[in-house]
Formats: sequence, structure tokens, C-alpha cells
Amino acid sequence: MAGLSQELRTFLAADARRLGFDAIGVADPARDGAAAPRLKAFVEAGRHGTMDWLPETLERRGSARSLWPEVKSIIVLGMNYGPGEDPLASHGRPDRGTISVYARHRDYHEVIKGRLKELAARLIARAGGGHDAKVFVDTAPVMEKPVAELAGLGWQGKHTNLVSREFGSWLFLGSIFTTIALEPDEAGTDMCGSCRRCQDACPTAAFPAPYQLDARRCISYLTIETKRPVPAAFRPAMGNRIYGCDDCLAVCPWNKFAVAAREAKLKAREDLKAPHLANLLTLDDAGFRQLFAGSPVKRVGRDKFVSNCLIAAGNSGDAALLPAVAERLGDPAPIVRAMAVWALARLSRGDALERRGAALHTETDETVRSEWDAIDG
Repeated sequence: MAGLSQELRTFLAADARRLGFDAIGVADPARDGAAAPRLKAFVEAGRHGTMDWLPETLERRGSARSLWPEVKSIIVLGMNYGPGEDPLASHGRPDRGTISVYARHRDYHEVIKGRLKELAARLIARAGGGHDAKVFVDTAPVMEKPVAELAGLGWQGKHTNLVSREFGSWLFLGSIFTTIALEPDEAGTDMCGSCRRCQDACPTAAFPAPYQLDARRCISYLTIETKRPVPAAFRPAMGNRIYGCDDCLAVCPWNKFAVAAREAKLKAREDLKAPHLANLLTLDDAGFRQLFAGSPVKRVGRDKFVSNCLIAAGNSGDAALLPAVAERLGDPAPIVRAMAVWALARLSRGDALERRGAALHTETDETVRSEWDAIDG
């Protein structure tokens, strides 16, 4: 049995590399579950915000065997998506938007899932004996980062994300659950030490303590996960971040070993590296879908995305964006109108005050009205 396990491990390493994966490890599901109490505490504290799917799947996330009792091994694979340039460089260009590195190219779910299925099928065929396997890429209740740490791919850093000694912050994760018993790897060792760069870099102070995250303050949550308007207190700190935030990842010292992605589909599109806010503010639904076809950005929808762009416009200090902002005051979507009011007041308080009376006379949405009311005359 040990001989077969080693033979399959050798096969897995070679075939994973052929399919474009950069890291691989095996975790013992019997050792999974240590992160469950942390997740429970996170949910009980309300730090999941509006992500209702987390408490709904809490029990199944507790351990791999809660999800699939027959699993004997978890194969965890990582695909490097390291950027070819400084991911924070666009912060210095306020007339542009900053999109998180992971969303500047093809949706990684589409890239990875098919390859996981191919690898799993080849593994099962090679093992024989009626074994089975299931593949997961971030869409099932699998605690991928703790399992990746258990499989030796790295460790969960103080920002709660996985850190790899070889690839720094930039690994997409996928897993294969299988009934094949494979020799597990040594778990990753925490190498953060006394460093707290990720904690100090967070624009909205989303880390109440090392290794803890309050999603309600996280810009990735605010711009992607919640459909509600971003609370006013966090808008100035967002700067020009219009989809996600990489600050805590980008400042990690372990990125000195990171390399640019070798997978062509994970190389950033030129038009998504630092897109012009003026262009993004004009997007209708069809234009949004066309621009972000095949991109993770598409899942937030046009209204939420344009509302994020309006916050960036309001933070830009660029009066040239005023016409595009003013145009959105009449947008059909209340969340867009609301953020247009805020952006207008930031760019030209006098103009906003002039428009307020007439706007309040016709506006029926309470969220939008509250933004007009917030402009202190």
C-alpha cells in the first residue's frame, strides 16, 4: 500500500505540473477541523456581515468528513497568479481604478476546475479498485486555506490568507477529495514572526487582532461581497479600489520570492490593470457584461460595480470626472444614484447643494435621500 501511495504521489506531482499547477500537497482529513472553532467565533461575532451562506454552511465547513464522510485524502493544489508589476502602483493614479490582481484576468474557477477534474480522473484510473474523487474550487463549503496549510502549501498569515515560501501571497487553491489513502505531507509552519506589515497596511483597520479579520471593514467585502452601499465611514479609505483590495497581500515580505504567473490565462489584461474611471462610469449593463466577460468582476453586477467607481471618483479630487458623476444622478439603480450624490458632494459641494432641493423633491428612495440629507448646508 505504501508503495502504491508513493507511486501515485510521484504521478500526481508530474501531472499537476503538466496541467499548470505550481504547488501540491496532501492533507489527512482526520486532522482537519482545527479551524472550525475559529470560524464559529467569527460568525458568532457577526464578522461575516451579509455573507449569510457562511452560517448556513457552518457545520459542513467544520471538517472535510462533514462534507464527504468517505474521504481518505485531500489533495490541495495551488496555481500561481503572481502579478508582473507592483499591484499597488495604480493607487497613485486617482483618475484610474484599481482592480484586485486576482480579477485582472480570466476567472480562475474556469481555469482551474477543468484541470482538477482531468487530474482527478487520471488519478482514479491509475489507482484502480473502484475509488472515487470530488473536486472543489472555492464554490463548496471547504475551508481551503486551513486545509492548504495542513497539506504543507504554506501557512495562514496574520491577514488570514495563505502565505507560501515559494510564491508569497499569490496562489489560487483547489482541492481533490478522494477515497484513495495517500501519505500526507507535513503541515506548514507559521513564519510570520513579529511582522505586522499586513495589519498596518489595511486602509480600513479590518484586523481586530493578528490572525483575525472583520469582513465588515474589509474593502474586498465592501466592494464585492455585500450588495449594500459602502458605509460612509469607509469610503474615503477606499481610495480608487473599485473591486477588491490587495494591500495586505502585496506588502508581505515573503513576496520577495514570488514570481509572475506562468499560466497565460492568469496574466493581467492590459485594459484591467488601471482602467479609466471616466470610462467605467458610463457603463450600462450591456457594456459592463461585455467588458468583464470571463472575468470574476462580472459576478458583482453593473450597479454595484459602478457604485464602487463613483466612490473612487469622489476620492479622486479630479473635477474632470464631474460630468460623468452628475450623469449618474439620474441612474435607474438607487445604489448608483446614492454614490453619485456622495461623489458629487466630494468633488463640488457647491454644485451638490444647488441640486439638493430639486433632487429631494422627486427622489423616493430612502437610501438616496439620506445621501442628499447628509450634505450639510
